[in-house]
Amino acid sequence: MKHHTLQGAGLALRPALIATLKNRAPNNLQFSNLQFLEITPADWIGLSGQQHADLMQLTQRYPSVCFSQSLSLGGPSPLDKQVLRDLRAFMAEHNIQVFSEALAWSADDAPLFINLPIPSTREAVGWTVSRIAQVQDALGLRIGIRNVAHRMKPTQVQMDEAQFISAVVKKAGCSLHLDLHALTINALRFGFDPHAFLKALPLASVDYVRVGDDDALLQEVLARTHLRMARCVDDVKQLKVEEPTC
Repeated sequence: MKHHTLQGAGLALRPALIATLKNRAPNNLQFSNLQFLEITPADWIGLSGQQHADLMQLTQRYPSVCFSQSLSLGGPSPLDKQVLRDLRAFMAEHNIQVFSEALAWSADDAPLFINLPIPSTREAVGWTVSRIAQVQDALGLRIGIRNVAHRMKPTQVQMDEAQFISAVVKKAGCSLHLDLHALTINALRFGFDPHAFLKALPLASVDYVRVGDDDALLQEVLARTHLRMARCVDDVKQLKVEEPTC
């Protein structure tokens, strides 16, 4: 199964940034470190005309990551095969070779439009791992699962969230895509130590990190794992991510 990685600093692409990126000068310092784009497929699949042409122009210039949160990996309903087919076609069209999915459940009989935490049980580990295998088979590549911000703790737990993530990554053989902003939000909301959470994660499986203003956490991740990973920022003003020294 294919497994691709990116390195350096990337940017979460929003429609408002299209014109700036299309017209940026090669010596524009604001984008001098930009090495890839992160694209949310739900924002772009099905578009045509100028918007489609603009996206094609950018994905031909920059390697890209597919940032998905619509598969409901922990949900009770069968995975949507049409959504998987659409994702594979979209990724092929734009030569996207890295796929990141939220580790959550977000649909039952219909979309819930929110990421809910998966109950941290051994049964849920097995269920989620089997669904990751289905996604990887459908897309033809190894995916990354991503921790998400949520507003509630599951009532049924046999382990904490970090242990649950570790168990899923180990059994699924997938990558861990670490969202430091989501980790910080959950730590503040539920009163746990984000540094202890990081120590409990399988950091050797991390090859992609989403960065907000949490530079202290980023430096800790870099200190605890390999340096050959991609760091994606949500705000263009934060794009200048300092390269670590070996």
